[in-house]
Amino acid sequence: MRDLILILLALLLYISCANQAEDNPPMEGFNAAGSDSRAVEIADDVMSSMGGRSAWDQTRYLSWSFFADDQIWDKWTGRFRWQRDSTVVLMNLESRHGDAWQNGLHVTDTRGRDSLLLQAYRNWINSSYWLLMPYKLKDSGVTLRYEGAGIMEDGRAAEVLSLTFKDVGMTPDNRYEVFIDTETMLVGQWSYYASSDDPEPKMTYPWLNWQRHGAILLSDDRGMRPDGSSLILPNVAVFDDLPAAIFENPGKLDLAQLPAIP
Repeated sequence: MRDLILILLALLLYISCANQAEDNPPMEGFNAAGSDSRAVEIADDVMSSMGGRSAWDQTRYLSWSFFADDQIWDKWTGRFRWQRDSTVVLMNLESRHGDAWQNGLHVTDTRGRDSLLLQAYRNWINSSYWLLMPYKLKDSGVTLRYEGAGIMEDGRAAEVLSLTFKDVGMTPDNRYEVFIDTETMLVGQWSYYASSDDPEPKMTYPWLNWQRHGAILLSDDRGMRPDGSSLILPNVAVFDDLPAAIFENPGKLDLAQLPAIP
């Protein structure tokens, strides 16, 4: 009888894992063959803990600030607004076409405009990863490996994943170690390696203050910089709807005044 119960429990666990994987299919180009099955299971657990794949797919508009950059992204269409000081870029991230303004004046010089479009695109790649990396564990070009149990700098127990990349982004040689809190199954810390074969990380930061935004969870606190100042991503918010003018009118916006979903 005891053996039968164990078999049934194992079967239920298998079915649960299979269903969870079906609920969080990888993006086209994810290196499933080269990824560890345990790492993929943990990635699916993380997605579930953050609200689930369906909630993430249905999330349309996001805003956040990163250092001096304000950003608003229409995840469904690729429309993107980037602000820094007196510069505003309105573009589509999929086509990489758009326009730029500086000091309220339209940038008509092709070289100057294209330089600003590239700058905005690069900043979106970098800053969106600081905010949304846990949603991209099974992205195109990613290989996931399970590094075993670990301990975060604050003493919490973790499951550790290694992320490497191929033919994606601006810096495909990077590697990340991602520490998953074993109690919450949320990302609690990450370490960044400029090259996949570097023996030591260039930086390690926590992922703190997970909060619900709409139907998903987001973390906006990366702890302390080396100079002792806090590294917070302000203006993190999710929206069901935003006026089209946000992606069409270059007039400066205050992200803190946008009507976010509670």
